[in-house]
Amino acid sequence: MRNLLLVLALAALGGCMSVSDMGVVAHDQLSDAGVLDHSETRRSTNFRLQPDSFIYIAQGPFVPPGGAYPRPNVVAEEAFNGFIQYFPMVRRSRAPVGLDDAMNEAREAGAHYLLYTRFANADDRIGNTDEWADQEAVDRLGVDHGIIQLMVIETSTRYLIDTATIRSRGGLLTLHDKKPQDLLGPPLTDYARQLLGVER
Repeated sequence: MRNLLLVLALAALGGCMSVSDMGVVAHDQLSDAGVLDHSETRRSTNFRLQPDSFIYIAQGPFVPPGGAYPRPNVVAEEAFNGFIQYFPMVRRSRAPVGLDDAMNEAREAGAHYLLYTRFANADDRIGNTDEWADQEAVDRLGVDHGIIQLMVIETSTRYLIDTATIRSRGGLLTLHDKKPQDLLGPPLTDYARQLLGVER
């Protein structure tokens, strides 16, 4: 009898939600509560790109305020790592460039679209003993924050297809030895999925 009740309970739970769905929901809830890393993406349009679109990725030379000093081309590098999973034709600039130079590079490469990125803000809070030894400021304890801005521009017409702002913050369980640039990978991969119109 007990085995039958156990089987019925598992069947009822299995019919409601799969284990992977429960994992996604739990992760989302913990992110919203500030326990795990969290990001929010705001887009200006719901435009979708074709899977065979050739995308050239570049980052502007803007140095974000906040005293974090991330690697100069880190947003373009992380965007490339996320986009290459969903778009087979992706290239990126080797170094930060201005918008006009990025557009010229994209056209020379034969790209359909330019994804132009910028690290708009980076706040590197104290997250380990070395950073505490450097700063020793109680008000600097906490989770890292970052803001990046994205533009998708059609290279043939210079038409602005989409703009997006991604706000990221660390979580209480993931703050140790993290930097604002460590938060970029997942939301940029998610943005690639949104442009393609696929679920995670």
